[in-house]
Amino acid sequence: MASVPSAASADTVSSLLADARFELMPFESFDEQVEHLPDGATVTITASPTLELEATIDAAERAAKDGYEVVPHISARYVHNEEQLAVICERLTAVGIEDIFVPGGDREEPIGEFESAYDLLVALETLEYEFEEIGITGYPEGHDFLSDETLAESMENKAPYATYIATQLCYDSNAVVNWIEEVRDRGVNLPVEVGIPGVMKYEKLLGISKKVGVGDSIRFLTKTSGIFGFIRQFVGSRGRYRPDNLVDGLAPYTADPEYGIRGIHVYTFNQVPDTEEWRQSRIKT
Repeated sequence: MASVPSAASADTVSSLLADARFELMPFESFDEQVEHLPDGATVTITASPTLELEATIDAAERAAKDGYEVVPHISARYVHNEEQLAVICERLTAVGIEDIFVPGGDREEPIGEFESAYDLLVALETLEYEFEEIGITGYPEGHDFLSDETLAESMENKAPYATYIATQLCYDSNAVVNWIEEVRDRGVNLPVEVGIPGVMKYEKLLGISKKVGVGDSIRFLTKTSGIFGFIRQFVGSRGRYRPDNLVDGLAPYTADPEYGIRGIHVYTFNQVPDTEEWRQSRIKT
């Protein structure tokens, strides 16, 4: 890969954050939270393991009608069969949605005939509905239940059906950069939307991080400055995490086409106002 770039400038940070994607969950707070985003913002909507996929589709339809660029998560293990998939595609295209994200899904057992994201991507090819963009998942810090070899093979299989990769959240810019280099070495050249956490209380963010299996990132938060440095940071930030260091570490690589960092995918966990206030402050810096 290219040599290590120089430090981030205000311009590169602004460019990286200008067209950020905002991930929200289709809970009761969705409609209130999405109103805090700029008009026309790109909103990705998760498929919750506690809700049927219908909640995601309903939220996607509402947001699209309100003028947002919407990217629903069509989690493979939440879809019953090809007939339901066709109905989902019909509903999404009817409201102008042109981008979908296809993860495997968090269900331990699939609800229907699709075991994996790959299975659903293959099924999509047989339908009459087409999307301009289809995203697949990347794991800069690996997966709790899947080996690195399995993840690599899965990405190789899915890549021909996709137009971009969106990564699991990570706090360590070096881990993301190293992972992208490995992906490129394997011959996968899809652009990358880098998943970052939004602004929220440390205790809430750490709890969420444990649930989604990013333990390495939790350790990174403490090891970079030591436990006492972490405590000082915690106190100095009034108990809120802000992804400044993460974005500053990623920004210098955005100009290098070999890395193909297309943008930022912000995991808001339905805590939009603080995250959007932070983003706007960095864009104006």
